[in-house]
Amino acid sequence: MILNVSGRTDIVAFYTPWFIKRYKEGFVDVRNPFFQRQVSRIYFEDVDAIVFCTKNPIPIIKYINQIDKPIIFHITLTPYDKEIEPGVPPKGQIIQSIQKLSHLLLKENIYVRYDPIFINDKYSVEYHKDMFERMCTLLDGYINHIIISFLDDYKNVEKNVAILHPKTVTEEDYKELGISFSRSAKKHNMTVQTCAEEHNLVEYGFRKEDCISPTLAYKLTGKTNFKYWKARNKTTCKCVEMVDIGVYNSCKHLCKYCYANYDENNVQKNNRNHDINSSLLIGSIEKEDMIRIRK
Repeated sequence: MILNVSGRTDIVAFYTPWFIKRYKEGFVDVRNPFFQRQVSRIYFEDVDAIVFCTKNPIPIIKYINQIDKPIIFHITLTPYDKEIEPGVPPKGQIIQSIQKLSHLLLKENIYVRYDPIFINDKYSVEYHKDMFERMCTLLDGYINHIIISFLDDYKNVEKNVAILHPKTVTEEDYKELGISFSRSAKKHNMTVQTCAEEHNLVEYGFRKEDCISPTLAYKLTGKTNFKYWKARNKTTCKCVEMVDIGVYNSCKHLCKYCYANYDENNVQKNNRNHDINSSLLIGSIEKEDMIRIRK
């Protein structure tokens, strides 16, 4: 299996010591978010590769050499301020951490996500064009791949619409961003692609590819028997199935556009219930829990 660490929260940024402890102990437990008493137990001996998804890889860099599994990173790097991303460190620090990871791992294993893109009076099309070019310049020689996506109408987005002030992205906006992003990526020897978008922008030079495609999964693991990820939109996403060990409403970045956080009170509560010695990210195993080994 391929482990996703994590699309539900930023384990790397806030829970790296817990993850490394679980890795050394050989297994991790994860609750089914839709059936809380059902717990999957995952033994790392059954894990073929790990996909780390984070906005801040700094905490895990010193542990990379302790992980003897194929690794790729998806690092989200966006040009928004503290009003939009209250808990994200300064972007210059994230750039430096990507550069360090590029030296520790092969650069083809580092994917940067400029994600999500939304447009308002402050974050205009021109602003995004400039910031994307600047990002490519700073990461020239350190990464090969960039993934973008556009803002979706999640519960948290609706709640924070007065902060985000998102405008509708027009066809002309897609075209202008597509042409500019393709030009910047090509100039810096990078590819750019969308993530599960109806507007995949291939007509402007974007690569048509999935984030964790069967081809990439084979390259990482040498295996070909991965199913498509049932939890994702089948019409736009053809990523291979992964096992996510995260917990919703537990990320302290508190980004106003996030799909995984939608209740900040629960975020604080869950953080108080985190125990580095527990096999679960949040809380502990209880006698009523039904544990099954996931292969």
